[in-house]
Amino acid sequence: MSTPKVPPGETPPAEGSTGSAHIERADGGLWEHPGAFLALIVIGALMVATFFIARIWGW
Repeated sequence: MSTPKVPPGETPPAEGSTGSAHIERADGGLWEHPGAFLALIVIGALMVATFFIARIWGW
């Protein structure tokens, strides 16, 4: 007996669903925008440095 013909675009019953073939990428969550965290760290470091420079110069 021959294999039955499957219309184009259809998944043959033996192959299963194509939905599991394309796994959605997990949400990056906290690490989605590392540049934003780098900017926050740099801004914080500059604020602390400014504080100490102001203390040294006596402002």
